Amino acid sequence: MAGKNGRTPDDDAADDADFDEEEYDALTLLERLESLEEEMEELEVTTLDGLRARIRDLHAEMGE
Repeated sequence: MAGKNGRTPDDDAADDADFDEEEYDALTLLERLESLEEEMEELEVTTLDGLRARIRDLHAEMGE
């Protein structure tokens, strides 16, 4: 019997069988990296060295 969304338990089982954990992990990583890129652009940080310098500066400002 189909639910409100027209799906049956068999549909859900097929989706579970089609689930690709590696693809999900890759998509999750892609999302994290894109978010990091956006944040770096907002902070006007373009390199890893620039990011590290920004971290050091903030630690110094906070007295750490």
